[in-house]
Amino acid sequence: MKDDSLFPKAPDQHKPNKPLIPNGLGVFYVLISTTYLFLVYFFDIVKVSNGVSTPLTLAVCILFGGFMGLLDDWIDVKWRYKAFLPLIAAIPLISLAFKLGLRTTVSIPLLGTLDFGVYYYFLIIPLLVTIITNTVNQLGGLNGLETICPAIVIIGFMYASGPQAVLLYGPLAVWLVLAYLNFRGKIFVGNTGSFAIGMTLAAYAIISDLKLDLAVSILPYVLNSSLILLTFFLFRKKASVLFDGKKLSSDHVRSLVTLITYHRHLTEKQVVTALSLLFAASTFVALFIRWIAT
Repeated sequence: MKDDSLFPKAPDQHKPNKPLIPNGLGVFYVLISTTYLFLVYFFDIVKVSNGVSTPLTLAVCILFGGFMGLLDDWIDVKWRYKAFLPLIAAIPLISLAFKLGLRTTVSIPLLGTLDFGVYYYFLIIPLLVTIITNTVNQLGGLNGLETICPAIVIIGFMYASGPQAVLLYGPLAVWLVLAYLNFRGKIFVGNTGSFAIGMTLAAYAIISDLKLDLAVSILPYVLNSSLILLTFFLFRKKASVLFDGKKLSSDHVRSLVTLITYHRHLTEKQVVTALSLLFAASTFVALFIRWIAT
């Protein structure tokens, strides 16, 4: 029987009988978010400064993230190429940071201030964009996991950035709708959504000068990617979870998901809730550090 659905479908690996779920609905995040940001620019809600517009810069980054995700969905880009694709999206951010004269320093409580100078524009920004986009894309596979966790970080960014948070009102609203449907097992956002939201985190943190907040909030992402890459390069093994028809478990520690389920039998929702709480904790720590530093 011919499938007339608009979106391609992918099996839900952690449900009985592996039902087919519409995939790639992250495209709605890209379309609605960029439309919202163009409207913010059109109505001059955020002023243009030194010839650059923060709404347009963020919109360009989200569009590139979505395109990169679509490309990966279509042709399954190999990691050695995919890891460096976000470098192109760093170009508008470098231009914005340079023209606005954004701080090239990072203030770390108890350690002092690090000044990267011109290297911040041409080295740190590309590294941030590349690392964040790829690490966000690596944490997924469970309903709600790839959508709820970045939403928590975004909410923390909005709380920390004051009036600049208007840039995220539209993107967060549409992402929360997708997160609800994803958590319910109704949709997948696909690589289109995960790359676009990863690009959103990186670009907004640079635009709003939330470098330290970003570094602390995404620590779970960094830990997950470190576990995945280390075990693959050292042992040539990939992370996987066992599903007995009701609960998940693992007999190894090669990712955050396998760490949570190591010798434990947990439902998919329990694993997603536990990891969401971990992101809530890291985001709270980031906000607390900001509070004691001011």
